[in-house]
Amino acid sequence: MRQITPSFYFIKELYRTSPDASAHITGNTDYPSLTGTVSFYQSPYTGLLIQAEIRGLPSGSNTPSSENNESSFFAMHIHEYGDCTPPFDKTGMHYNPQNTLHPMHAGDLVPLLGNHGYAWCVFYDERFTLPEIIGRSVIIHRNPDDFHTQPSGNSGEKIGCGTIRWVE
Repeated sequence: MRQITPSFYFIKELYRTSPDASAHITGNTDYPSLTGTVSFYQSPYTGLLIQAEIRGLPSGSNTPSSENNESSFFAMHIHEYGDCTPPFDKTGMHYNPQNTLHPMHAGDLVPLLGNHGYAWCVFYDERFTLPEIIGRSVIIHRNPDDFHTQPSGNSGEKIGCGTIRWVE
């Protein structure tokens, strides 16, 4: 007998409803073809379902960790402010309402795995609510997060940014 797990409800949310909020990601001047969307869905549980689809990520020999491979990791974080004017230097630090050490900030999201410049992922998070993050930004960083360097994981340049807004 098949057991119904949270993933059953998550899949239904993704394909039957529109997101409650989203951030439309654009690249900085060095990565003008970087684009995508990070979508936020209310779930039947206490947290949010988050889906990211990003295109135009650096790949191949342009990526520090690639060693001529077409797959690379990129850090993805929610930052304090939603000003995505390039070079994205007005987004502040990671969203961190509990004043915790990295990588336990509420804004520390899962890494993106880019393949030939494309990344898609879905994950569940209950460290923040939609009203808490509306108006903040989602940042895509050039490097993977090392998960220990303070305060931001040594994740490098901000190459993509999008302001989180309600979907109407």
